[in-house]
Amino acid sequence: MMLIQIDFSSDEAIYQQLCNQIKLGIATARYVDGEVLPSVRQLAEDIGINMHTVNKAYTVLRQEGYVKVDRRRGAFICVETDRDAAVRRTAKELRVLLADARCHGLNREDLHTLVDRIYDEYDAATEGNG
Repeated sequence: MMLIQIDFSSDEAIYQQLCNQIKLGIATARYVDGEVLPSVRQLAEDIGINMHTVNKAYTVLRQEGYVKVDRRRGAFICVETDRDAAVRRTAKELRVLLADARCHGLNREDLHTLVDRIYDEYDAATEGNG
């Protein structure tokens, strides 16, 4: 069973929260390659959201290379290994995040410290799940 928590009071779209939680689950080895995701209907019911919202999240995750969809198996975790595509996608998203951080006074050292701390959290979570 997936442990997904949606913040219904958040300004962030529900499908985006769902995508982000699945990505975090993969990064921390809570969800692993080959793991079958709940059906759209089942996950929508479990979380208490619209099926179209779950479908949109699964579609985005598929487009971003985190999920594959098979008619027989349904949706399952399958992280794409195209490193160049991942670098391009990450650089595009990171530009906006870094611009935001810089506008709010965070310097290079602050960001390096933050990145190291987050990676350490992922490593600790992975060790706990592995």
